[in-house]
Amino acid sequence: MLASRLDPPPIAVHASVALTVSALFTAALVPVALITVALITVALGSLTGCSEAPDAPSVEFSAGERAVLLSLSPVPPPPASPSNRWADDPAAAALGHALFFEQRFSPTGEVACATCHKPEAWFTDDRQTAKGLAVTPRHTPTVLGAAHLQWLFWDGRADSLWAQALGPLENPKEHGTNRLAVLHVIATHHHKAWEAAFGPLPDLSDSSRFPPNARPVADDGAHPEAIAWAAMTATDRALVDGLFANVGKAIAAYERLLTPGEAPFDRFIAAVRAGDAAGAGHLSLAAQRGAQLFVSSDNRCVSCHAGPRFTTDVFFNIGVGQPAWSSALDRGRYDGGSIVLQDPFNCLGSHSDADAQAGQCKHLGFLDPNASGTVAAFKVPSLRNVADTAPYMHAGQYASLDEVIDHYNDVGSHHSAAGIKEPFLKDLDLTARDKADLVAFLRSLSAPAPSGTWAHAPGVTP
Repeated sequence: MLASRLDPPPIAVHASVALTVSALFTAALVPVALITVALITVALGSLTGCSEAPDAPSVEFSAGERAVLLSLSPVPPPPASPSNRWADDPAAAALGHALFFEQRFSPTGEVACATCHKPEAWFTDDRQTAKGLAVTPRHTPTVLGAAHLQWLFWDGRADSLWAQALGPLENPKEHGTNRLAVLHVIATHHHKAWEAAFGPLPDLSDSSRFPPNARPVADDGAHPEAIAWAAMTATDRALVDGLFANVGKAIAAYERLLTPGEAPFDRFIAAVRAGDAAGAGHLSLAAQRGAQLFVSSDNRCVSCHAGPRFTTDVFFNIGVGQPAWSSALDRGRYDGGSIVLQDPFNCLGSHSDADAQAGQCKHLGFLDPNASGTVAAFKVPSLRNVADTAPYMHAGQYASLDEVIDHYNDVGSHHSAAGIKEPFLKDLDLTARDKADLVAFLRSLSAPAPSGTWAHAPGVTP
């Protein structure tokens, strides 16, 4: 393991398994069942100096509520990555660190992974939707904690962190480059780092075999890069695909080091677990009341935002309408499920290091890409640092946490742009104080922005 991780202590997330939407929802409700435990109250006290009324009631959690809260922190280390044998290799991570900040991975020399995943913005970009070479239709999710995800992108169209890293490189609206161009940049500028991670890089200098720009283009065989790709031999195409897969695996090895820091909520839970019923004063009464609302069986926030990363990483249609700025219908998981099954870089692909016979790719076997309930369903995001990563939803439809809570408070009046809204969604009927308390709790999930060596381009002094 690398000695100089990001300064904040590492935490992990709860990863989901590919099941049907109905089964996923059933699984998501497991933590809520704990709330049926007989009430054994635990007074958690108040924060000295907070602006509560003198007669404000103390927050009392039932044994069941306390058990659910304890299940939300701390987060364990990232799980193993069976499809990437270099996932925890220091040399691969060092190479991936350089590639993450490499702006030459775009024809303009201006777009890198870090363009949309800015360290100072908790590896998001503060935009409604991402912008590389052009504006994209979706909001940028954080990379922090992404090592724990089974499905990547809002629609889950990649099933590993390394496969996800490859998509934006060849997306015309993001990096807008191609796999041959990427490998030529590496051969020129990252040759030694590549060899330290993967061994000798094949000689790519013969342009008749390895043109400057080439890639498969599924929907446009007449594209110049597609024509150049088709002109290559099958052997050379397979060689290039293998090298390109390693590009993703190196970036993933670096991204596995990017973990959210310790938030006030984590310190509160650590103190409660250690026997301090007041949580060492790390949460205000408002935040404690918000935590109680969050795990309440009436509100069921924790049904979808369960586990230490506050997400089950499943896909739901929550009735978010069509963005006013877009006429293109986004079908979310319905399309993403088909894409991941056809992806040559998925867990079952020839460049995966997983052992399918040992069941390491079973998540793909459970996936039904044509399930009608997945139309306009999008992945439940993590709530870590949620107060710092506005706007919200898959297309940045809501600008504030207040708007998000208002959506769920009156969810019956909201309608999906496509598909059927989840029938389990019911109006919350929260009061103004309830909503303010929920926001206070969500703010307690914020840790400082990442710092240290890995939060900066190589050679930049933190």
